[in-house]
Amino acid sequence: MSTNPSASESINLHHGSGGEHMTKLLNEVILKTLRNDILDVRHDGAFINLQGNLAFSTDSYVISPIFFKGGNIGELAVNGTVNDLSMCGAVPKYLSLGLIIEEGFGLDDFTKIIQSIKTAADKSGVFIVTGDTKVVERGKGDKIYINTSGVGVVHDKADIKIKNIKENDAVIINGPIASHGMAIMSEREGLQFESDIVSDTTNLNYIVFDLIEKFGDKIHFLRDATRGGLASVLHEITTESNLGIDLLDENIKVETQVKSACELLGLDPLYVANEGLFTCIVASEIKEEVLAILQKTNKNASIIGSISSNHPSKIIIESAFGGKRVVNPLIGEQLPRIC
Repeated sequence: MSTNPSASESINLHHGSGGEHMTKLLNEVILKTLRNDILDVRHDGAFINLQGNLAFSTDSYVISPIFFKGGNIGELAVNGTVNDLSMCGAVPKYLSLGLIIEEGFGLDDFTKIIQSIKTAADKSGVFIVTGDTKVVERGKGDKIYINTSGVGVVHDKADIKIKNIKENDAVIINGPIASHGMAIMSEREGLQFESDIVSDTTNLNYIVFDLIEKFGDKIHFLRDATRGGLASVLHEITTESNLGIDLLDENIKVETQVKSACELLGLDPLYVANEGLFTCIVASEIKEEVLAILQKTNKNASIIGSISSNHPSKIIIESAFGGKRVVNPLIGEQLPRIC
């Protein structure tokens, strides 16, 4: 068998053995695609020079299917860690990349994923500077799993902490909810709609930087609403702050096709995962300015509610007709392997 990786090949155990096959895979696919001055040193780790307060985050990605409308596992793995750093008020700089590949995974698909990682990293302004590749026996994995860890420099004006949340703070989101989760579920269930449901996966670092640069510590808290959806993030906030949240249902936007898919599958969009949506808790006096900035990127950004001391640790949502109900925490796993 040729040791030269080609589009017709599949990954096999030799590609993880540390020998000639692995060297070819690294040199001709991974390092060639992701190359930069730091990675090109090819040491056991990366030598980086950063000054200031640092944020560090890690996340693992086991999504199924690995290719979906709007992205793939590679793009998701970059965006997810970039966004986690951004929610800390940091400017993402460097990522590591860990790959666990199942024997038999097609090299063509693997190459597409590595190219997507490069594209997403370039878009976010970050560099992949170190990594690791392992191959497991057929049936011991599911195509490919990815881990990314990242480091960033915390913005001098940032003070993003739960303890900074105050009564009457505004709760703002940057777009419609549930697109990512329903894009994945539509693929799994083979659902057909008049138009495709597309994942909202994207990097959020630039818009978050703009907000912090302009408003500084008046941005009290940020959190991306991934697994468990918007409701789960808001429950984390109310539980840890011992404050409540009042929501306006009509201000929480859901795209028509996404809403239809949720109804078909019996899912509440409040609990469905997102990959490009974040919750922003800000001082009440800047809420309209923050909203105007977010709406330049997505017209469906909205002020969805406010922080309240009237019902500690509870979320109350009001319908368009004035009825109110408690938003309960998610019990169990609604959508497994969504990211």
